[in-house]
Amino acid sequence: MSDSDAPGGRESPGIRTDPDADADAEVETDADPDPNPGFTRPRSSSLKSEVEAAAAAGTGIDFAKVFQALPSPVMLLAPDLTILNANRAYVQISGRGLDELVGRFLFDVFPDSPTEEASGARTLRTSLERLLATGERDTMALQKYDVEVPDRPGVFEERYWSTVNIPILDADGRVSLIAHRVEEVTALVRARKAAARTPGAQHASLTTLSHEDAMTADLLTRSQELQELNEELRKAHARTHEVAVTLQRAMLPGTALPRHDFAAVRYQPAASFLNVCGDWYDLIDLDGDRLAAAVGDVVGHGLGAAGVMGQLRSALSAAIRATGRPADALTTLAQHAHTVEGALATTAVQAVIDRAAHTVTYSCAGHPPPLLAHPDGTVELLDTATDPPLAASDDTIPRTQATVSYTPGATLVLYTDGLIERRGEDIDRGLNRLTHSLKHHHTLPPEPLADAILTDLVPAPRRGPDDDTALVVIRL
Repeated sequence: MSDSDAPGGRESPGIRTDPDADADAEVETDADPDPNPGFTRPRSSSLKSEVEAAAAAGTGIDFAKVFQALPSPVMLLAPDLTILNANRAYVQISGRGLDELVGRFLFDVFPDSPTEEASGARTLRTSLERLLATGERDTMALQKYDVEVPDRPGVFEERYWSTVNIPILDADGRVSLIAHRVEEVTALVRARKAAARTPGAQHASLTTLSHEDAMTADLLTRSQELQELNEELRKAHARTHEVAVTLQRAMLPGTALPRHDFAAVRYQPAASFLNVCGDWYDLIDLDGDRLAAAVGDVVGHGLGAAGVMGQLRSALSAAIRATGRPADALTTLAQHAHTVEGALATTAVQAVIDRAAHTVTYSCAGHPPPLLAHPDGTVELLDTATDPPLAASDDTIPRTQATVSYTPGATLVLYTDGLIERRGEDIDRGLNRLTHSLKHHHTLPPEPLADAILTDLVPAPRRGPDDDTALVVIRL
């Protein structure tokens, strides 16, 4: 292999390539040398502390050397599946130099075998696409992926692989790199197949393997069945997810509101199958001057949550039409929630906009507060009238409401917590992000403003929100 082909000879994102990469790194210390050559014990601090300090300082660790020294074959891919780098172990096992790998599309370098039963490339692509969609590690079962013999175009060699695809995320949670790690198990699979084909020779064949290898070979024969079952489960989950989202969309008002060109609504299902279908929104003309707007969030997921959502949305719509007062409507809804299984702890906010009086009257049942952006760019948090969620307290006690004035040209924003909540993060940070986004974009018309808010708070192509999200934007 030429110098230009040597692993580590190209720059890749996240990997620093030292021009003196072949020189051995040294650790300076006054300590007595350890009997083990090549290692020096720090005199006054633990090795862990030294490593942590070096990592914190950003010096002392050549990650290019670490990458190249990994015993497992690893290849780095861009989100578009272009090969960015590969370590020595991968170059050796693939039989291809870096010049044949780096900068090329993965499936151009490793096409599928032309045989009818070949599915290696298709299965790997599915795994990588799933990783890009979810931002989560994807471990593949044993996979037969025949590899074209170098310098013999069209000739494929039977190979078996155990593969793990690992996402590397940026600060916004987007996949910036994919670490594609493989272990070749062709020899084990062939040994197991030979034992199965030869009557009376199974014991003799297995005794040529270590005890651990024999166990591994036995497990590998079951892995393809497991992968097929997992694929069926994923398809079943996908069908359930699609039905639930379709049901919820059918029960919500249309996202296009020709009668309300001053309003925009958005609904985004959760990326996870486990959190979809609890959110709703509603816009109702009470009379010529008054508009009622509401959003809510049912605890739970799937078809059950979608059914509860439909009942509560209809009940709140009827209550606000009958009473015209947000507090009374939510009091009635809370009492009704006790009769609906699955409605416990549902949150909602109801607002009534009076265009003649230039006021917004609102009441919140455990829901994140609406935001009112004034024409000068200041953003007001409407959090004065907040009571417990539905069916979570004594619902015979009347709920509170508050009224604020606005100047024409202001913007009211109602939303569900999927817009601002992130796993492992305080909700106030999400609320601050929303406030900043609204302040920055408040002069936009409702439709582009809604898009801008979603872009700021759920940047693409991240894996999507952890919860479904409803958003209502109204120009007052």
